[in-house]
This record gives sequence, structure tokens and C-alpha cells, in this order.
Amino acid sequence: MTDTAQDLRSRAAALDAADPLAEHAAAFVREGDVVSYLDGNSLGRPLASLPERFAGFVGHDWGTRLIRGWDEQWMARPFELGDRLGALVGAAPGQALVGDSTTVLLYKLVRAAVDAAIAADPARTEIVIEDDSFPTDRFVVQGIAAERGCTVRWLEVDRAAGATLEQVGAALSERTALVLLCHVAYRSGFVADVPGITRAAHAAGALVLWDLCHSAGVIPTELDAWGVDLAVGCTYKYLNGGPGSPAFAYVRAEHQGALAQPIQGWMGAADVFAMGARYEPAAGIRRFASGTPPVLATVALEAMVELLERVGVSAAHEKSVALTGFAEAALAQHVLPLGARLVSPPAGPHRGSHLTVAHPAFRDVTARLWERGVIPDFRAPDGIRIGLSPLSTTFAEVLVGVEAIGEELRRSAA
Repeated sequence: MTDTAQDLRSRAAALDAADPLAEHAAAFVREGDVVSYLDGNSLGRPLASLPERFAGFVGHDWGTRLIRGWDEQWMARPFELGDRLGALVGAAPGQALVGDSTTVLLYKLVRAAVDAAIAADPARTEIVIEDDSFPTDRFVVQGIAAERGCTVRWLEVDRAAGATLEQVGAALSERTALVLLCHVAYRSGFVADVPGITRAAHAAGALVLWDLCHSAGVIPTELDAWGVDLAVGCTYKYLNGGPGSPAFAYVRAEHQGALAQPIQGWMGAADVFAMGARYEPAAGIRRFASGTPPVLATVALEAMVELLERVGVSAAHEKSVALTGFAEAALAQHVLPLGARLVSPPAGPHRGSHLTVAHPAFRDVTARLWERGVIPDFRAPDGIRIGLSPLSTTFAEVLVGVEAIGEELRRSAA
């Protein structure tokens, strides 16, 4: 063991000992063969309290209240939980809901924004989006552009970064209907300038929709204060809602009456039980609901929202910064000297809670890492993402994982 490697182990132990959030790591399930979980930006660990919470829900909320549960609490759950989740991203009550998948909510809000823009000005038929945005975002935009006769204006972004204010500003025009960007780039972890880009879009007469999937719960966000129009985020990453947990949508209060969401279902009607002949949208955020809410799927999400309400997103972010800084130092010792490249922004305000490192051998390396209980994720063509969920990840765990990446990369070269 080199002195530098020993220094890293001592540093990890010291950081864990001094970590004010260290106690929360034990609140998550840590069973099985996993020795280093580096994929919290894809699927967060479950809270250890969930078996008891689900048993209570099944045994009481569902089991004893039965259909009465809808009137007593479940009809309001998407909006009450939406308000609590909205508070974590800087939204006042009445502007967020939980329900549907990320893809469905993106479709609703992109389509609503584009339709409103075209109705106000038929020349506004252009949608601006990064060419390296997450596939769902790009595919939804491509489909809606085809439906509505719009043009997609692709921003050619640096794969080690993301969309900048200057790039967006150069793409905006009197034809822009909507700008759809990621708060944190899924590949590189680049944090976009949300307030600056939002102001620039508004100056051009366009709306902005922000994808919060890789920032909600880990990056301090102020949707109201930043003037954001629309936002969508998933809840199974840093919000630990579990596989397939419902997404959330934010619609700024001033837009709610003007936007007509395109999936008209009974839960978004003004009178849910009128069973009327034609659709009349509800007032406020409820008009953006469609079908029956996935109540059972919100149990895990609510547990994590409660934890984040106690801890605070700012505290989670502080540890995230420390984790990514430590991971970068470990990569510099164990991985980068072997020909790998760090393809994420440097430490600072433009780096989120994951790092990406690239090497041609990483597809095979990742498969071998999984076999030994070290779990990052692979992103084509050659990237390993190290996603660090601050409440469930220790510094020692990060070092174990990065050392293993180096060991497997050496094995590939042998």
C-alpha cells in the first residue's frame, strides 16, 4: 500500500467520523453482497423503516379503511405530498403534484407549453433542447414536434459539461416556444444556470421547463425565486421512492389557468364524480392530474421526504460536495493514472452529486464490478458514473468502490 493510498483511507475514516449526517447511513437497507453502492443517482437505497410503513399502510390505511380511504386521504395525497416535495425544491404550496411517470409528465407539460405558445403566436414553433439530454426528454420533444409541426433546435453541448447560458442565449429567437433543459446533466453531472437561462428565455418570450431528475433532493433549488415556469422530476434517485415510483410536476401558479394539459382524465376534472358528458378542468394544480393516483407507490417516497424535511437539502448538498471531492481524489490515485479520463465539471457550483469517468474498457469493467458487489453504472459509450447519495453513502464506501474500479481496470490491461 502506498503512502497516498494510506492517506486516503485515513482521510475517509476521518471524514466519516466528522460527518454530521453519518447516523443516517444506518437508516437505509444495507443487506446482501454490496460493499460499495455508487449508483444512488439511478436508484436510491430503500429506507429500513419501509417494511413497517408498508405493513401499516396495508393493515390499516388500506386494510381497515378500504374504499373510504379515498375520501379520507388518498384523493388529496398527490397534492399534499406534492406540496411537501415542492417545498424541497423551492415551491410554495399549490404548484406541485405527485403522479404519473417522468415521461408522462414531460409529455403533458411540453405539449401544454407548446400549444399555449402557438395559440398566442403561430410563429413560435421551435423547441430548444440539448442534443445530449436524457433520452426520454429528447424522445418526448421529437414526438411532440412531429405532432404539432414544430422544429427542434438542438444545442450541441460539451459531453463533459452541459448547456450554458451563452449557448441558450444564442439559440433563442422570436420563434422559440419552449426551452427544455436538465438542471443537472445526466451524463456529466453539470449543473446548469437555472436562474440565468430562465431570465434569458423569458426575455425572448419563451417558457422554460426544467428536468430536475438528477437534482431533486440533493441540489438546493428555488423554483419560485428563480422564476421557473415548469419542472418535472423523478423520485427514485435521491428521493429514494423505489423502482417505478411516481414523478412530480411543478406548474407555476400564474400559468395554471392558461395551460391545457393534453391527457384529460377524470382526476383532473372540476367535479371528479360528476360523470359528466364533457371534460371541465379543475382549478389550480389539480387540472394537471389525469388518472387514479398511485397511492401505494408513494409510501416509500413519503418516508424519504420526511427525512429530507428533517435534515434539509442544504445539509445533504454539503455532504454531496464533500463526497464528490473525495471521490475525485480517489480517482486521481487509483483510476486516472491508468488512462481513464474524468468527464465531469471541476469542483464548484457547476458540479452535481455524480462524477463520470471514461475509459474504453469500462463496459466490461462494470460487469465485473457488479459481480464483486461494487455497483456504479455504465453509460455508453465508455463512461462509469459514480452517483453519491449523501444520506446513505459513506466516504469509506466510496474509497472501496474506487479502489475496485482501479483493480478491475488493471486486470483489463493485463
